[in-house]
Amino acid sequence: MRLLITGGAGFLGSNLGLRLLSEGHEVIAVDNMVTGSEKNIVNLKKHKNFKFINHDIIEYKEFDVEGIFNLACPASPPLYQKDPVHTIKTSVVGACNLLELANKKKIRILQASTSEIYGDPKVSPQSENYWGNVNPIGIRSCYDEGKRTAETLFMDFHRQHGLDIRIARIFNTYGPLMAINDGRVVSNFIVQALTNKNITIYGNGEQIRSFCFVDDLISGIVKLFFKSEIFEPVNLGNPSPINMKGLATEVINLTKSKSEIIHLPLPSDDPVTRIPDISRAENELGWSPSVERREGLQRTIKYFADELNIAI
Repeated sequence: MRLLITGGAGFLGSNLGLRLLSEGHEVIAVDNMVTGSEKNIVNLKKHKNFKFINHDIIEYKEFDVEGIFNLACPASPPLYQKDPVHTIKTSVVGACNLLELANKKKIRILQASTSEIYGDPKVSPQSENYWGNVNPIGIRSCYDEGKRTAETLFMDFHRQHGLDIRIARIFNTYGPLMAINDGRVVSNFIVQALTNKNITIYGNGEQIRSFCFVDDLISGIVKLFFKSEIFEPVNLGNPSPINMKGLATEVINLTKSKSEIIHLPLPSDDPVTRIPDISRAENELGWSPSVERREGLQRTIKYFADELNIAI
C-alpha cells in the first residue's frame, strides 16, 4: 500500500516508517520539522519507496495515498508546552484536515492518541472505558484536550460518514531515535546518567509509570491499522509498573553511572499513576509487549551512548 505518516520524522513516525518499508509498503512521510529530525529519516531515504514532504498538517493538503497514520504532534511536555496554541491546532485542526482527506478518498486512517487523555486517573490500571480526569485549562491541556478532541472528531467522522478509523492510545514509549533533548523521563535519566550529571526526579519519585519499548509499540500500531472492524480506542503500552525512583536506580546501575538522584518540585497536573489495561489489545489484536524493560533500557542506553560518543 501507499501509506502516509504524518509526524514521519519524529521518534515514533520514523520507527513506523522503517517497519512499513521493511514490509514492502510505500511510505510518504510528512513533518513540519518543529520536533522532527532529519537524522531520523536518513535510513528511510535509502529506500526507493520512501518520500519526504516538509509540510504542516494545520494547512490542508491532498496526498495520493491508500491509508493514513496520524502521528503529528509533539509528545513531551517541554516540547508541546513551548507553543501550546500550535500544539492544540496540530491535534484538532490537523486531525480534521486528515479526516477530510481520508473521507474524500474513502481510506483508513489511524490516530496516534495518548494515555494523557486519562489525565490524572482515579482508577488504575486504565481501561479504554475510563473517561479520565483531565484539567481543561492547565499547562498540559493543549496536549491532553487536543488529543481528546481529536478522538471525538475520529468517532464523529466514523458515525456520521462511516469512515474507517483506528485509535491507538499510546502509553509511555522509549527506544532508539528518541531525541537527546526530548524531555521525557527515560531520555532524561539516560542522558544524565551517561554524562554523570545529577538525575532529576520531580516530586517524591513515587509516581508510577509503565514503559513500552518502541519495537513493541510499533508492532501494536501496525496490527491495529490492518485489523478489520475495530473502531473503538485501543490501549497500547507495557503494563509492567515502576516508580520514578526505581527507574532512576535501574538506569544508574545499567550505565554504571556516578550520578546522584536529586528531587525538584512536581510540575502542575503531573499524573500520580499511569498503567494500561491492555486486555482489548490482547483479545482483539493478539498483541502484548515482549521486550523486557531491562533489555529495552540497555538497547536505548547504547543508542544514546553512540549519539553522545560515550564508550560504555
